[in-house]
Amino acid sequence: MKTGKIPHDLLRRLLSSISIEDRRVVVGPAPGEDAAAVAVGGRLVVASIDPITFASDLIGWYAVQVNANDVAVMGAQPAWFLAAVLLPEDAAPALAEDIFGQMLAACRELNIALIGGHTEVTHGLERPLVVGTMLGETERIIESKGAREGDCLILTKGVAVEGTALLAREAEEKLRAAGIGEETVSRARELLFEPGISVVREALLAAGTGVVHAMHDPTEGGLATAVHELAEAAGLGAEVRGDDIRVLPETAAVCGALGLDPMGLLASGALLIAVAPEDCERIAGALRASKTDAVCIGSLVSRGQGVIMNTNGRVGPLPRFDRDELARFLTGG
Repeated sequence: MKTGKIPHDLLRRLLSSISIEDRRVVVGPAPGEDAAAVAVGGRLVVASIDPITFASDLIGWYAVQVNANDVAVMGAQPAWFLAAVLLPEDAAPALAEDIFGQMLAACRELNIALIGGHTEVTHGLERPLVVGTMLGETERIIESKGAREGDCLILTKGVAVEGTALLAREAEEKLRAAGIGEETVSRARELLFEPGISVVREALLAAGTGVVHAMHDPTEGGLATAVHELAEAAGLGAEVRGDDIRVLPETAAVCGALGLDPMGLLASGALLIAVAPEDCERIAGALRASKTDAVCIGSLVSRGQGVIMNTNGRVGPLPRFDRDELARFLTGG
């Protein structure tokens, strides 16, 4: 298999073999769901786990942010974080200190407690790896499968914040060789912080403003794959208006130079929200009032209509990127 997500059909087959008899498990493993949820003492505890594999710069900071996103899109407030930090044999003590400092800074930023984990020097690693686990609490779970036919799809910020920033940080020389100027590279690097890859604030704002049926965090495979995953989890199709999708200027420049498709580029920082049509403008308006770009990019339709994109009047299947464009570029295809 190639670097990136395992094939979708294989993942579905693996997950279908899991049988959970514990009735306290409210949300178990399923394609398209960002986290699990368990009923504990009258509360719903949401749990996510995600590794950081593409980044080496700010790896501890990333681990907190992406796991917090997965908890927040289920309507929960991220609260507790654990991390497994694996270091290569040639790592200096300063590297461990730096990663821990990054995690603590990110936790402080989001009001999260770092409550434990594991650290070791591991044979065979070429660079550090961090695997994070985030826990949070909520009174109402928002699941991807909760999306309904007719729902509007709101997209925040645009694409692709994380993928563009990572390319600027991990492949700077290749970008320069492809003709990307210093100013564009510098702006792309800062996308991590402005508009930023966290969706915690906007996810909780949306959930508190109106009835949100589903939220999904576009990560590997980009926005296109996220739309597929959300629709499949709900047993629906989707129609997306390509002209309404905001592609960040830095993303357009980088992808144009490198021959990448923005729709398939790692897109943490964007948030996909499914809401009833009557609530769409209220929730999108609240997000815009909080200085978060938000626009309706399409709707959920019957499953038989498929997952399609309409761009300038041309209608066709929305592509699905089982391998993220970032992974394809960094590994040479």
